[in-house]
This record gives sequence, structure tokens and C-alpha cells, in this order.
Amino acid sequence: MSTAESASSSLFRRKPIDEVEDEKSGSKLFKSLGLWQLTAIGVGGIIGIGIFTLAGLVANGGPDAPGVGPGVLISFLVAGLASAAAALSYAEFAGMVPRAGSAYTYGYVALGEIIGWFIGWDLLLEYTAIVAVVAIGISGYFTEFMSGIGIDVPAWMQGTGDTVEGGVVNVPALVVCLFITWILSRGTKTFGRFELVAVGLKVLLILFIVGLGFFFVNTANYTPFLPNGFGAVFTGAATVFFAVFGYDAMSTAAEEATDGKKHMPKAILLSLAVAMVLYVLATLVLTGMQNYTEISPTAGFASAFQAVGLPVIATVISAFAVLSILTVMLTFLLGVTRVWFSMSRDGLLPGWFSGTDRHGTPQRVTWIAGIASALLAGVFPIRAVADLTNIGILAAFVVVSVAVIVLRRRQPDAPREFRLPLMPWIPAFGVLSSGFLMLQLHWETWLRFAIWLVIGIVIYWFYGRRHSLLNPNSPRLAKPPPAPETA
Repeated sequence: MSTAESASSSLFRRKPIDEVEDEKSGSKLFKSLGLWQLTAIGVGGIIGIGIFTLAGLVANGGPDAPGVGPGVLISFLVAGLASAAAALSYAEFAGMVPRAGSAYTYGYVALGEIIGWFIGWDLLLEYTAIVAVVAIGISGYFTEFMSGIGIDVPAWMQGTGDTVEGGVVNVPALVVCLFITWILSRGTKTFGRFELVAVGLKVLLILFIVGLGFFFVNTANYTPFLPNGFGAVFTGAATVFFAVFGYDAMSTAAEEATDGKKHMPKAILLSLAVAMVLYVLATLVLTGMQNYTEISPTAGFASAFQAVGLPVIATVISAFAVLSILTVMLTFLLGVTRVWFSMSRDGLLPGWFSGTDRHGTPQRVTWIAGIASALLAGVFPIRAVADLTNIGILAAFVVVSVAVIVLRRRQPDAPREFRLPLMPWIPAFGVLSSGFLMLQLHWETWLRFAIWLVIGIVIYWFYGRRHSLLNPNSPRLAKPPPAPETA
């Protein structure tokens, strides 16, 4: 076989499912998450920034995009429909391959190493960026809260000059990134308990907001319902998309589930169903309380309650919004660390990254990803970071939807705890809808995405394919797996 042929064949070598299920290639994660903790992680990842920040941002529009107005409800439904098609594909995979890595692992098993690398490298950026954009959203509510108790946060520390006049760096966003990194570094069991309590408080807060806000809805605010037409609705759907797929990051924790094959599919579908009901209720109330042109693009519900003469409620919302949005950051920071860990354990990235401490926590990648998200949150405006996350996740959804079709044909009799209905129509819809939403994003987002992927291809070509554990000549096969850290 020629060198060119050998290189070509290595790109599409696939990780066997039985090897995935019986991982023998290095560090392992501790199993400590049950069904309700997994569902809480999923809801925690989905609900938060979408309701408290993106709903107002997309409805208002701002200087960078036309406002969707009350039609933001349709934007969420469009995004949710596309997400549901992908969620069913994730559920089938999660019931077959309960291992850290999520879309990266699914692509590796079904479509080959180069596709797995492409998605894994993509998710490293997208999950890190999501943590950053959520931190920026928290910063807006933090500023509203401080203002409500009579303390004005200096403009220079509220964000960049693109979003706040006189802004230099978003200090609150930077600090909160480091705080949630510390929480996650304490171990998965501690994280799971915190997530379960925080998500419960979050759901209660949203129900309180919706119930109270209902009495202040002015139906005149629903007119015009689509002030800038359906084009703005689809652009809005592309922007809010990352607010409806927290189950993707939750599925990266499959290896830490006590019964991943049984619980992961249920947790994925439960978390998305709960989230979509809350999104519909919240967007109806938000755009009914205040005209869409006056809704704050950074702290929508706080501004809405200010507008109806309830400043104390606005202050309370701002305080609890900070706590509830933390769960989104925790879910996606968990996601990036587990994808990074899994790629390192497979040999595609240096083994140093897959080292875990005595609690089974990959401390090195946790702190690297946390610091990277803090830097992004400190210096970039929210829409630029949000769009960057969406293009990567939509690309992951396309790959997972294709992969579930391929694996069903290739291994139709493989055990599956959950079988996706209407095969192949539902995953095909997932491919088309995700691709359509990708086309709604700005060309600058595509350029940034392309640059990141080119960097990834260079790293894979010169390191990943040579050190992959599927390469019989891999230098990693001659070395023992990384030992747990002592700290």
C-alpha cells in the first residue's frame, strides 16, 4: 500500500463500539450521575441564557440585526424543532455508546477518525465560547442588580466598547467564568448536587416570572407580531439555537452516569421537552409586558418588570438570574472538558490532557478551558460569540444526524436502548434544518469557523493521526496511560 493510500485509509478508520464500551486506553471517569441529575444537567444547559438574555436580544434586534419582535416565539420553535430532530439521534447514540465525548465519539464510531476529529475540535471551541457568551449574559443581570441596590458599575468594566460606551473589559463575566471553573474542579459528584439544586431554583424562578408577568401582559404589544418578516425569524432562530441544545453537552457526561444506556436517552428527551414549554411561556410573557423595541438586549425580564413599575421584582430577578444562568455555564464547561479528555485519551491530543485527579476529575483541561472562556467573555461582544457557538453546534448536529443513519444501516442489529422513529426521515430533517440555519449566519462567523478548522486540520495531520490509538504504530501504544494526579 502506498503512503498516500495509507494516509487516506487512516482518515476513516473507525473506533469499534465494543472498544468504546470497554475503555482500556487510559484514565477513567467516576460513575456518580443518576437519571434526575442527568436531566437537571440537560435542563441546566438549555434553560438560562435563552430566556434571560437571548429572548430580549433577538426580539429587540439592536444595531447588528433586525428585531424579530413578538415573533421571537417562532424563532425558538423553529430552533426547537431542528433541535428535536437532532435530540432523537443523540438519544439513539447515547443508548448505544454511553461514553464521554458526545458528538465526537458518535462521529468517530460511525463515520471515521477525521470526522470525529472535525467535530471534537469544533466542540472545543464552541463549548468554550458558549461558556463565555453565558457569562456575558450574567454580567448584564449583575449590572442591573447592582443598579437596583444603588451601586453603579463603572462603564469600563461592563464590557467592550462594541457593547458598552466606554467599556474596556467585562470584569463580572471574566470573574464568573473562573468561579464556575472552580466549582467543576471540585469533582462531578459535587457538581451534580449543585446542578440539581440550582436547576430546581431556576425552574421555580421562571414559573414565578411567567405567573406574575402574565398579569401585566398588554396584548397591544403583540402588534406587529413579525415587524421584519420571516427572514428575521430565521436569523433569530440561528442566534438562539445554542439555547435549545444543552442536552448535547449533557451527553458528554454519559461515562459518568450510573446506567448510561438506560438513563441517557430519557434524560435527553425529558430535558428538551421541559425547556421548550418554559421557552414558549417566557417569550409570550416577555414580549407582552413590553414593546419589543424597548426590551433590554442584555437583561430582558429585568427591564420588563422595571417598565411595569416593579423595580423590586426586577432586582430580585437579576439576582436569581445570575444563579440560574450559572447552571448553563457549568453544563457546557463540563462538555468541553469531557470532549477534550476523550480526544486526549484516544491519542488525538497529547496524553497529558487526559490526566485525572484522585476524584476522577480532569483538572488540567478544566482550568485551561475555564481560563480560555474567561478571556473570551472579557473582550468580545455577546452576538459575535453567540453566532460562533451556533455554527459549530449546527455542524455537530449535521454529523450526528448523518452518523445515526449510517450506523443503523451498517449495524442494524446492534443493541439499542432507544430506537429513533421514522428512520431516516427525522435525521434527514435534522440535516436539512441545521444546514439551513447555518446559512442564516453572517459571513464573518463562517470565516472565524473556517480558520479554527484549518488550525485543527494541521494539528490532526502532524500529531493526531500519528498518535491515534487506532494507529498500530502510535507512540502512545508504547507508553503507559497517564497516572491519576495526586492533588
